[in-house]
Amino acid sequence: MATTASFSMIGVAGRRLRVGQWHVQGARHAQPATRGASARPALRPLVILSGIGMNMEMLEPMASRLPDRRIISFDMPGIGQSPDPIFPYTIPHMALTLAALLDRLRIDSVDLLGISWGGAVVQQFAFQHRARTGKLVLAATSAGGTMIPGNTSLLGQMLDPMEYSVEKTLRRNLAMFYNGGGADRVSLNAATAPSPLGWSCQLAAFAGWSSAPFLPLLSMPVMVMGDEDDQLVPPANAHFLHNAIPGSTLEMTVGGGHLFMLARPDAFIEKLTGFLDA
Repeated sequence: MATTASFSMIGVAGRRLRVGQWHVQGARHAQPATRGASARPALRPLVILSGIGMNMEMLEPMASRLPDRRIISFDMPGIGQSPDPIFPYTIPHMALTLAALLDRLRIDSVDLLGISWGGAVVQQFAFQHRARTGKLVLAATSAGGTMIPGNTSLLGQMLDPMEYSVEKTLRRNLAMFYNGGGADRVSLNAATAPSPLGWSCQLAAFAGWSSAPFLPLLSMPVMVMGDEDDQLVPPANAHFLHNAIPGSTLEMTVGGGHLFMLARPDAFIEKLTGFLDA
């Protein structure tokens, strides 16, 4: 699937990052009220941050199904076409980097969708920048250091960055790693190999982070999404997030695996837009 995004390299927070944007011109802006009808509010931009090692092109099946909303993402350092990090980073640092990027783009507030590893960054952003967060969607993710671990063979294979930074083995491993129990096939043709350093820094950042202490403080609308057959981030993690975040809603699917949002994008987008547009 060809991408519909526009990409650019932007220097932000001491790093150069490859930033992608979808539907910048086609996003729905506020419409004045007509006689007998109410005004249509503008849709907040949606930031999507994806899983470990995932380049932005893999978001296309979701982004193409949201034509009315401006979508923003970026490749993490050492992932996709973003340069390798010069020094290691933390999850709070990447949340600050996202805030600085929004400043550069002159965007005050956003909705957030965090998938797997990206769910850590959006949780941290929502805590650090509550005034800038509209709605928060957490898909196939966990609270970090307190997570209930998944399939040990999958987790063990993640620890060797060379298995994911060599094109020959990349798609074979991603098929096992990302589908993670799903019954439906996920296209991985858009995947590109991360660098060993980029992969390692993502692993290290997540290993030293937990959202458990601040989850009860998240006051914005939150939807937690998971799949009962996810072998990488077991469904108990979604229930933990839901129980810890006051007023959150929980949506569970069956048979989609870890990347249920790519395995069944139409059903996922229907639930996503129903929550964001409510």
